[in-house]
Amino acid sequence: MRVLGLISGTSHDGIDAAVVDFTADGDAVGGEVIASTSVPYAPGLRARLIAALPPAQTTLAEICELDTLIGQAFADVAAEVADQVGDIDAVCSHGQTVYHWVDGERALGTLQIGQPAWIAERAGAPVVSDIRIRDITAGGHGAPLVSFLDELLLRGRAGTTAALNLGGISNMTVISDGDLVAYDIGPANALVDAVIEAYGLNPLGYDEDARIAATGSIDEVLLDALLADPYYALPAPKSTGKEHFHLGYVREHITSLGCDIPIADIVRTLTELTVRTVAQDVRAAGIGFLAVSGGGCHNPLLMDGLRAALPDTDVVLADELGAPADSKEAILLALIGWCTLHGIPAIVPGGTGARESRILGTITPGTGPLVLPAPRARIETLTLREASRS
Repeated sequence: MRVLGLISGTSHDGIDAAVVDFTADGDAVGGEVIASTSVPYAPGLRARLIAALPPAQTTLAEICELDTLIGQAFADVAAEVADQVGDIDAVCSHGQTVYHWVDGERALGTLQIGQPAWIAERAGAPVVSDIRIRDITAGGHGAPLVSFLDELLLRGRAGTTAALNLGGISNMTVISDGDLVAYDIGPANALVDAVIEAYGLNPLGYDEDARIAATGSIDEVLLDALLADPYYALPAPKSTGKEHFHLGYVREHITSLGCDIPIADIVRTLTELTVRTVAQDVRAAGIGFLAVSGGGCHNPLLMDGLRAALPDTDVVLADELGAPADSKEAILLALIGWCTLHGIPAIVPGGTGARESRILGTITPGTGPLVLPAPRARIETLTLREASRS
């Protein structure tokens, strides 16, 4: 079964897509990644999305329009990918998170937009969507859902191992002696991107190759203030997002210090914030092997900083696990879609805090009859590989 995974993450810069051709032999599942791509949002759409995100005020009319426009953008990507690879049996769309409702240590709700009916109409295939809320109804945080994929990829490795994603928010899955815990660590690219965007430092909206941060210095006073955030002391599982870590959050900290800080120093300090918070948690867990994915893995200051801070940890890219670092989350979505259509729960309770595993998402039929495959009980092993390229 060929499943297309689609996601726009907390960096809200565009749509990542991956087509995985799944085969199953009993409880053993193989996945061949036959296509992957990343398509930026149109500048006007991205600007409207940013303007509507918390802590900004917005209207139901704007959310309705964005739900349609983002759904159509996802549908365009689905159609383009389908043209490249041929028939697609199903799609799983994460959509775009616009709000994640957390009260203290509990997640109460989450909202992803990008109307799946547009995707089903263009792709002609059934679409699994709205995947996070089922976990929250079972007491979980709805995040990080990638812990389901991480557990399968890390299974069988000796010692304490982990998978780290450096998106807008950094999250980590840790496995030790068969036990799994996963949670959001804190901001990865979210705060840097917000500053870059607000001050027009790069039309791409992020610090490409850490060029801006590299010209600045760490402001230790600002860094200490940021590190004092009570979120970091909360026990796992926990989740967060741009509802907490946003541009206003940075400006409030700078204002409270009562001094001017050069923009390059702010960017450098925010980059170091990610290094410090991640390294602290990796050391505390005694992690010997760390596989990194997400946009932040292309930031040399982040990666060099982590390797310098973690001399006893083997820090590698997620490619070593068979999941290309740039498309891992889209591969996760394809896997969740395959599981949902086969009646397989795609939650590791220790990863999200849910009481029990649940089958995720809702299904929007395609243009033909909705025919579900025979149900399966579980996945015991998962082997991923990229298709050979001619």
